[in-house]
This record gives sequence, structure tokens and C-alpha cells, in this order.
Amino acid sequence: MTDAAFWDRIAPKYAKSKISNPDAYQQSLARVRTYLNPDHSVLELGCGTGSTALLLVEDTGPYVATDISAGMIEIAKGKLTDHPGAAVEFRVAGVNPGDYAGETFDTVLAFNLLHLVPDLEGAFGMIRDALPTGGLFISKTPALAGKWYFKPLIKAMQLFGRAPFVRMLGVEELDQMIEAAGFEIVETGLYPPSTPSRFVVARKR
Repeated sequence: MTDAAFWDRIAPKYAKSKISNPDAYQQSLARVRTYLNPDHSVLELGCGTGSTALLLVEDTGPYVATDISAGMIEIAKGKLTDHPGAAVEFRVAGVNPGDYAGETFDTVLAFNLLHLVPDLEGAFGMIRDALPTGGLFISKTPALAGKWYFKPLIKAMQLFGRAPFVRMLGVEELDQMIEAAGFEIVETGLYPPSTPSRFVVARKR
């Protein structure tokens, strides 16, 4: 089963699930909003069913939100009925080099996504290419490297098609990969600290 097919299958259940840590979610959104500008365009990668996009678009210019799952995007588009006038374009797309060829954005967002990307170096290259010099890349990523017991559990679930690809990233490893991709890190945080879930704001050099 491909990762896209996995997310298609669970999209209806995912749409009904509650945010596991609402306080950490709100902290993250508050920090993101301080970097958004009504005159700037935004690309959100791995938008899922679009809930975050519909919250953040109020603080931005044109907003493109993408996901590899057509099922997730179908649900996201359905939410536009309750948000008339929201300047969000939902589309099916991934994080591969060339996926956004010819398009540039002032800010690229990726929440709870990077640990799910098999070709992370390629994804960072795509993100870099989609930004102008000085453009911002804002991400939040579960850093699972210290959670050794997750690895065998995930492997077992993958055998039965109950989990997608998952990368066991560490906080320092993630920061180093972002910097190596041509970014300067300007802010970090852990929301929540217990996971930890690494929040990073980086500027393209």
C-alpha cells in the first residue's frame, strides 16, 4: 500500500479525530501568526483535511494547501462551504522536487509532516526552490528518535498496512538537516516538550 492510499483510507476517521494536545497546537499557531503577513503568499504542505489552513488564512494572502491524499483534500474542500471567501486553494500534491515548478511563495509551512517523508533531502530542496531569498520555512515535527519503543510498534503496524513510512528523527538531526538545506534557523521551540515536537522557523539564505 502506498502512503497516499494509506491516508486516503483513514481520511474519514482522521477528519473526526480530536487534536491530541490543544494547548500545544494553539501555542504553535500563535508563534506562526507572528510571522505571517496579509500581503504574503503561503504554501502549506501535508495539510490533511485543511483545518489549520482555514485558521491561518485569515492572517495571510493567497494560501495554497496540499496533501498527497486525494481523500484528505476532498474533505478539506468540503469545509470551504462553511468558510465562504476563504482564499485557500486545496490541491493534491506531494513534496517532491518539481511538484511546484514555476511557483514561488513567501512562506512554506509543514506541520507534522517531515517525519513522514521518505526523501526528506529532496523535500527540503523543493521547499528551498519554492522560496525567494529571505523566505520563511516554518515546520513542526515529532522528534521520535528518543522514543525507542515506537520503532518496533510502527514496523509491526506497517506489515499490516496500518502505518505509513515514519522517520525516527531527533531534534538536533532535524535542525542540522534544515540548516544543511540552505536555511538559517531563527526560532525553535518544543510544543509539546514531552513528545518532543520540534517547532522551527527558518529563513532561506
